Amino acid sequence: MVRGKQIIVGSRGSKLALIQTNWVISELKRLHPGLEFRIEKISTKGDKVTDTPLSRLGGVGLFTKELEVALIKEKIDIAVHSAKDVPTEIHEELTIGATPEREDPHDALISINNAALEKLPDNARIGTSSLRRKAQLLAFRPDFKILDLRGNLDTRLKKLEADDLDAIIVAYAGLRRMNYTGQISQIIPFDIMLPAVGQGSLCIEIRKNDTHIKKIVSGIDDAKTRIAIEAERSLLAKLQGGCQVPIGAYAYIQGNKVYLDAIICTVDGGHVIQDKHSGDTNQAAKIGEELAQRMLENGGERILHEIRQKFLESIDHI
Repeated sequence: MVRGKQIIVGSRGSKLALIQTNWVISELKRLHPGLEFRIEKISTKGDKVTDTPLSRLGGVGLFTKELEVALIKEKIDIAVHSAKDVPTEIHEELTIGATPEREDPHDALISINNAALEKLPDNARIGTSSLRRKAQLLAFRPDFKILDLRGNLDTRLKKLEADDLDAIIVAYAGLRRMNYTGQISQIIPFDIMLPAVGQGSLCIEIRKNDTHIKKIVSGIDDAKTRIAIEAERSLLAKLQGGCQVPIGAYAYIQGNKVYLDAIICTVDGGHVIQDKHSGDTNQAAKIGEELAQRMLENGGERILHEIRQKFLESIDHI
């Protein structure tokens, strides 16, 4: 419930998460100058467990579940998430109240000598916590040595030199929001690396029956972003993907059409299935489902089955 005019906004406590949450609040204040907001910092499992690769933690909602529990218990009124962290199935009492305009969803390379991917030395050591990035990097250059890299953005930037890495891969959107774009060596083109589903976008999660809050946040919803994210999340739901599955996707809108590109890779990058689909914007979810089904039939199902089997074997040894 809203406490008087004060609205409680749930956020992870990292510097980037707080920047994103404060941006959301500033936009809401601009539209509703009479309202007051307070941030409630909430630590998630993904924040607490930093010594295990994300691909081995398993489950969904690693960076969202605790915020969702706070929403359901009415300890907060709004939860601000990175869209890529939001599971494709959310609690029945919750809904996405708004999807603000998307930041550039590309991945970015930061390298020691400011070299692009193709100019990195043989057997270059690259840090990333993402199996999606690892698989696509190895598909591009099988000689790369990929090392797991966890922690917030500042921590990962420090590890570039501390861990004797040649480069790291991070989301461009995070660098942009933290004004770190001067460190970028290369914005990686989509023909080398498709982003995570929802990358660059925020999701504003609210209680489904809270019509007052829904009306407040709806003003920062961007229709094109919402449609694109709907197509990407529909594809991911059909593929039943998560942190342990190397899936990339990007949807964009032109006119009244939505265009969706997607990729499924083996972890070693040796086998890649890439496809695209398009259709009317009012069919975004169907387009995602149809593309996912086609990719599953063209070999994706076998790849995903093998990856999940290896994942189940790996967690037995944690």
